[in-house]
Amino acid sequence: MPASLKKIPYLKDLGITAVELMPIFDFDETDVRFVDGQRLPDYWGYSTLGFFAPQSAYCVSPESGSHLQQFRDLVKALHRAGIEVILDVVFNHTDEGDELGPTFSYRGIDNRTYYILVPGDLQYYRDYSGCGNTFNCNHPIAVKLILESLRYWVREAHVDGFRFDEGSILSRDENGQISARPPVVWAIELEDDLADTKMIAEAWDAAGLYQVGGFPGARWSEWNGRYRDDIRSFVKSDPGMVGALASRLAGSSDLYQADGRLPTNSINFINCHDGFTLNDLVSYNEKHNQANGENNNDGNNNNLSWNCGAEGASDDPAIEALRSRQIRNFTAILMLSRGVPMFLAGDEVRRTQQGNNNAYCQDNAVSWFDWTLAEKNADVHRFFKRMIEFRKAHAALRRGQFFAPNEIAWHGTQLNNPNWFDPNERTLAMTVAGSGGDRDIHVMLNMYWESLDFELPADRRWFKAVDTAAQPPHDIEDRGSETPVTGSTYSVQGRSVVVLISG
Repeated sequence: MPASLKKIPYLKDLGITAVELMPIFDFDETDVRFVDGQRLPDYWGYSTLGFFAPQSAYCVSPESGSHLQQFRDLVKALHRAGIEVILDVVFNHTDEGDELGPTFSYRGIDNRTYYILVPGDLQYYRDYSGCGNTFNCNHPIAVKLILESLRYWVREAHVDGFRFDEGSILSRDENGQISARPPVVWAIELEDDLADTKMIAEAWDAAGLYQVGGFPGARWSEWNGRYRDDIRSFVKSDPGMVGALASRLAGSSDLYQADGRLPTNSINFINCHDGFTLNDLVSYNEKHNQANGENNNDGNNNNLSWNCGAEGASDDPAIEALRSRQIRNFTAILMLSRGVPMFLAGDEVRRTQQGNNNAYCQDNAVSWFDWTLAEKNADVHRFFKRMIEFRKAHAALRRGQFFAPNEIAWHGTQLNNPNWFDPNERTLAMTVAGSGGDRDIHVMLNMYWESLDFELPADRRWFKAVDTAAQPPHDIEDRGSETPVTGSTYSVQGRSVVVLISG
């Protein structure tokens, strides 16, 4: 049995409902560099060669030519476990690079059709992707190719959706300018064979086009980069973030409501493959990409990270306890937010990349999933699992509409008194009304470094479900074993999240 199928029970037990696979389309695995004698390949696969074939290296027996069948088997097995499959697809550039790159296909077939070229000097390429060339997505021939590829994976492999890498390039016209109604986006939007398929845009590109909240096309969801940045800032105790925090918790209505979109258009995330892991987000102030052989010049410099007092691995119990608490804070906020939560595989067991925030060429222990971490960090894994269960148990957190005024109340440490305009504020609380007879939820977030007393709504009995400052297993209680809360206030420890449910 393929190793991937053996891990499906782990995903199901964790509570996963969909997996987003990094590129599985055929790419050039021989594209390698050598740094200090170490082979550095294109490990992530974001430079596509063939849009209609699974990558041979991912097959159990590629010599048999059963690539598609083996991939189908994986999709079927995930579907039997109740898990959807979303493919990360790369239509913004190809593996042929710039004018110095190799000729595999499109450059030799019809260079002017398939790429956006520099006017007046057609040997050079417009590079909006950061990868040497830009696929001419809105040329009629390219539109046809993209549609046929998407239909192929839906019809032949029964995948459930697609995430479009650097999706904003889909909205650039044949001259590279921004189009209000790009043909390829609307062709995908209106294609009958894709009507039940999820479409997710990474709504930016390498040339500075940023469309989070404004990607063209009504049905498209977006990786919400604003969510990532605002939650990172709040949890590392940046002041004055409570207004942005409230917007992200409530489904980012400031981004999506005006044009009729919904919280489900927001893919909420804090980490993805591109950047720090969650463990590294709380363990490093700076990226450490020297192993990539680019003098640490690659990767994002603006990580909004905080190392909790020491750079990298630490044997200081206080630092480790704070890092674990910060991971729980991020996890709790993600699962309490309206929208669609997404997290990076391995974050639930504190997988580290040793500070590398651009591990695209690290086919080694830097990138591999160390399965022994599931036991080593079982307390963090348990917290992730229980928070997913908590979200599933409370429909008010998952509704597809924005909050009505009577469904939510905002507070600071005092009831009904959120400090929206205090530039030094680091606290927020909210009361969410249960729906369909469900219990009410009261959330208190304190990213100040000292404990603060929060007033509690007095007309209900409250039970503690989550307190990220408590020692496991009391950081999150099993359902039905929540602890009664007495008194009119609750002392929320510094840099922690508390969740109460009504009796």
